[in-house]
Amino acid sequence: MLPNHQSIAPSVLYFGTPVVLMVTRNDDGTANITPMSSAWTLGSCVVLGLSSATQGAINLLRDGECTLNFPAASLWANVERIARTTGANPVPPHKAELGFIHEADKFALGGFAIQPSELIRTPRIAECPLQFETRLLTCHRSAKQQGASSTRLIMEVDVQRVHAHRSIVLPGTNHIDTARWNPLFYVFRHYFGDAVDLGKTFRAEH
Repeated sequence: MLPNHQSIAPSVLYFGTPVVLMVTRNDDGTANITPMSSAWTLGSCVVLGLSSATQGAINLLRDGECTLNFPAASLWANVERIARTTGANPVPPHKAELGFIHEADKFALGGFAIQPSELIRTPRIAECPLQFETRLLTCHRSAKQQGASSTRLIMEVDVQRVHAHRSIVLPGTNHIDTARWNPLFYVFRHYFGDAVDLGKTFRAEH
């Protein structure tokens, strides 16, 4: 059988993960939104990959808490409105080169509403059907440097409380209704939604 694969060198390796809108508090108490997709769960924890130069990482290291908000696919345009913005002022040089601009109120720009949290001071995004309140457990610096002005951080946060819109919860349970939950995915810098349910693993019964 002839091989059908070829070696390639893609500019990014975002092979397909859910979009996360991380909310943190600036030092003046205002809220900042950091759109990201480098996140995955490990039990009751979530591992986040962030640049040390992002305002979200700076805030999380200082305050030790954040909310993780998962937008539905229908919110992709709202997410894209804030994609080119940063809460850092001045804009870090490497971000300025990519065309990023400073924006102090990403909630207003993205058309999002602030929703108070229950266990932490950092607010949630009301429009996101799934939300986590979290506290920082640990932070590691990646062995591979990102550049002269920043490094990659691997941050582990502990989920304190989960909020889900009633429309995506199976009545009388603590389970997400996967037939109604349609998350936004980031695949090689393209937004995707409307995933097709192909079946379930045996572990879905537990």
